[in-house]
Amino acid sequence: MGFGVLMVRSAKVTLLEAGAIRFPSADDHTLKLRAIFRQTTEIIDRHHPDELAIEAQFFGNNVQSMLKLGRAQGVAIAAALQRDLSVVEYAPKRIKQSITGNGNASKEQVAAMLVSILGLERTPKSRDATDAVAVAICHHFASTGPANAAKSRGGGGWSAFMRNNPDRVI
Repeated sequence: MGFGVLMVRSAKVTLLEAGAIRFPSADDHTLKLRAIFRQTTEIIDRHHPDELAIEAQFFGNNVQSMLKLGRAQGVAIAAALQRDLSVVEYAPKRIKQSITGNGNASKEQVAAMLVSILGLERTPKSRDATDAVAVAICHHFASTGPANAAKSRGGGGWSAFMRNNPDRVI
């Protein structure tokens, strides 16, 4: 499970930490849930965020996978609620739309825009972390409103990124 922590001061957005909560695949599912709860609580205690944004569940073909994902999300939400944080969920298409201007954007397009938006040298090591940072940025844009979101990311979404960075687009 990925996580990303942003600091927002005025119009400046800074990535404080991004990573992924990992555990041995052999662990019992309940032990994994405990690890998610504990590590989410540790991240909250380390950074003292105001809110938690999480990707909403989407429909999949594997019912067992969806059930496990729902439990994991519920445990992360419970950790936030225990620390009196408000929780907001965003659909995957909304996250992509917010970051790139295209709800069907690829993970690579989202990652490239995150590098541009945050002024990073490279994306976080894990795809899970990159996805989590995208959720956090989506929440920031939703919180600041459309006018401020366009201003804080340079306006224009993916097309502006391509226009401003032709050497980085393949």
